[in-house]
Amino acid sequence: MKSYNQFIFKSFVFDRDQKTLTLNYGIDDAFKFQETYRFDFDFVDSIDEQALDRAFQLLFMIAGVSYYKTFIPPEIVIEAKPIDNEVAEFLSRTYQNGLGEFFYINQLDPLTPIAFPAQISSLPIKPPPGDGLMIGIGGGKDSLVSVELLHNQPKVATWSLNHRPQLEPLIRRIGLPHFWVEREIDPHLIELKDSPDAYNGHVPISAIFAAVGVIVALLSGYHDSVVSNESSASEPNLDYKGVAINHQYSKSIAFEEDFQAVMNHLLSDAVRYYSFLRPLTELHISELFARTSFVKYQAVFSSCNSAFTLASDHMFWDGTCPKCAFVFLALTPFVDRDKLEKLFGGKNLLLDPALVPTYQQLLGMQGNKPLECVGEIKESRAAMRIAQQQYSELNKYVFELPGTYDYRSLSNHKMPPNIFEILKNNTHL
Repeated sequence: MKSYNQFIFKSFVFDRDQKTLTLNYGIDDAFKFQETYRFDFDFVDSIDEQALDRAFQLLFMIAGVSYYKTFIPPEIVIEAKPIDNEVAEFLSRTYQNGLGEFFYINQLDPLTPIAFPAQISSLPIKPPPGDGLMIGIGGGKDSLVSVELLHNQPKVATWSLNHRPQLEPLIRRIGLPHFWVEREIDPHLIELKDSPDAYNGHVPISAIFAAVGVIVALLSGYHDSVVSNESSASEPNLDYKGVAINHQYSKSIAFEEDFQAVMNHLLSDAVRYYSFLRPLTELHISELFARTSFVKYQAVFSSCNSAFTLASDHMFWDGTCPKCAFVFLALTPFVDRDKLEKLFGGKNLLLDPALVPTYQQLLGMQGNKPLECVGEIKESRAAMRIAQQQYSELNKYVFELPGTYDYRSLSNHKMPPNIFEILKNNTHL
């Protein structure tokens, strides 16, 4: 494995006429990377330029993780605008925790130091906030539950990052104003993905999503950037050298709280970021989805990662991955068998012999929980316990489940009180 000394944050440039943000990075003198974002919607007339610049810089710093992880240079250099202590500490934690799975897969030290240099003290600014709720859409069931529970609020829109061909039928079905954003990563990064000389692995993509959402809110004049991360996202997948590894770290409540703090530090109350579904388990969300959204969206949604690869241009379920296996299990208690099998192309994933090892992992019976966005072991067991009443073949899965466990219990959250009231009033439909 080749080694390099410095990862360099070179510059970020926004072209308002082209609606394009360009991010430039480097590794020593060996590599130059350029990543672009195009904001394909009309901007509001009045935008606080200082707030927008700070939001651009935050995305610039977070998105660099995709390029930094190729060689993990020991020194981070910021040639662009400097950052202060609060931002530097936030970035160090986000990189460190968000790359936990990457360290595990590549058998690297999970405590590898990642130090961002702080050079200034930021002066507080208080840009005027926008208004309304802007919901991030990823294509899966969770964000659709947020849409259905919030769409009657006075001002609501949706936004998405990439995958426009897959998402357009879904966005039309939702029927709300929508803001499209396209991210183009540097082609060199794709080449390095297949190189034996560079590291590859999972990055905290939802942290990038969070930072883009703030920019979209500022450009569109919305106040709340709403995501749909559930309580289950905070459960680690495994322990590696004494460090808890969470595939969904940047969807966890720890990251949400951290991101809110750095946002407040940089932008005061200009944009509020929070997860609307944070108090809910995936199983509870599945129940709400079955009641509010399944019939409406069954032909145009998917939670399968295969539907969102570079080679894909439409929604589908591959029926083989841990996410498909979990979603089938989580919907089984709430969706008729024939409708659920139709969603998965006529397959019944619970009865597929090839998925037995996957279900054993989801249930905590064997190995670690899959490194995917799946629910907690307890809720998988609760769903399987219900499924066993429908399928005698599933009694081969033997596990314990506390009688006091209630998948409808609400966990802690970080959303505004008035927004939480909306959720609380709709969790027992």
